[in-house]
Amino acid sequence: MSTQPVIPSFTAHNGFALPAIGLGTYALNGDAGATAVAGAIGAGYRLVDSAFNYENEGSVGRGVAQSEVARDEIIVTTKLPGRHHPSEKARTSIEESRSRLGLDVTDLHLIHWPNPSQDEYVQAWAALVDAQARGVVRQIGVSNFLPEHLERIEKETGVRPVVNQIEVHPFFPQEEQIAYHREQGILTEAWSPLGRARALLEEQVIIDVAAAHEITPAQTVLAWHVARGTVSIPKASSLEHQLSNLAAAEVVLDEAEVAAITALGRPDGRLFGADPRTHEES
Repeated sequence: MSTQPVIPSFTAHNGFALPAIGLGTYALNGDAGATAVAGAIGAGYRLVDSAFNYENEGSVGRGVAQSEVARDEIIVTTKLPGRHHPSEKARTSIEESRSRLGLDVTDLHLIHWPNPSQDEYVQAWAALVDAQARGVVRQIGVSNFLPEHLERIEKETGVRPVVNQIEVHPFFPQEEQIAYHREQGILTEAWSPLGRARALLEEQVIIDVAAAHEITPAQTVLAWHVARGTVSIPKASSLEHQLSNLAAAEVVLDEAEVAAITALGRPDGRLFGADPRTHEES
């Protein structure tokens, strides 16, 4: 009988903890998406990441309901879209996400992008603060926020996010931003942790580290995230890939291996040039 891997966790400034590896659900939709989510939870995942704009909150919620794991053991995340930043729209969006997920409470609700040119992200954050006070959201955070955005929302509301979900992978290691998060007690979640590109997994340094540990290149990259204290949320629809990704949490890389992989970073390493200073999400 196989045993589930022991997943380390990382803790935010308020004591909230996330497992080192969660399940990304972008493009996991419909019945197949619900089945994939339920299977992942059965395999040992306790963090599931969704978003209003993924148009799969219903399937994610159904997968959570179909699993045999106690609801209070699962952290369900969703995100508020850019078009819902104004106060009233934000309040409705938060409630709508809860309804779509079929949950009384969402465990972790994030602002998806700051959209600074609209200058409405503080309103969105205030709506999340209110939702937490009303008990309809347990923990609140953000995604793709820069330090200037993080500092502003805390200054104007007095509440610091527990999580900032940002683009992190070896081609874009985000050393300064992660160091800032660590100082502030904000957990870093990495979206697209494998870079969405086969080119990354074909880098010789990753192949060499994988061989040394007798693991796959993808597991090597996920182990690199764990070693750096970042939560990764790789998408995987098949149970085989889900189990393989989760097993990477138990792999321990040494400092030299971590540094060699981090050295793959590039100035133009973003996947699609989505700079939070200018990117607009609808």
